[in-house]
Amino acid sequence: MENFESSITEILEVDSVELNDELDSFDAWDSLAVLSIIALCDSEYKVELSRDEIENSETVNGLKELIKSKM
Repeated sequence: MENFESSITEILEVDSVELNDELDSFDAWDSLAVLSIIALCDSEYKVELSRDEIENSETVNGLKELIKSKM
C-alpha cells in the first residue's frame, strides 16, 4: 500500500492528505470519489468495498485500515 496516499490525493484532487483527515472534509468528496476508490481498491489491491463501507470509514486512515483488513 505504498502508493495509497498518493492515489487518494489524486482522487480527492488535493496536494496532500493526512491520515487523520476526514473524508467528507474534502471538496471533491462525492459519489464520483467513492466510485474511484472502489475502482482503485479493485484494481490495485484486489479488494471489493461497498459505498457504505467507504463512507463509514470516515478518515483517510480508516479507509486504509479497511482495505488492509480485506487484503
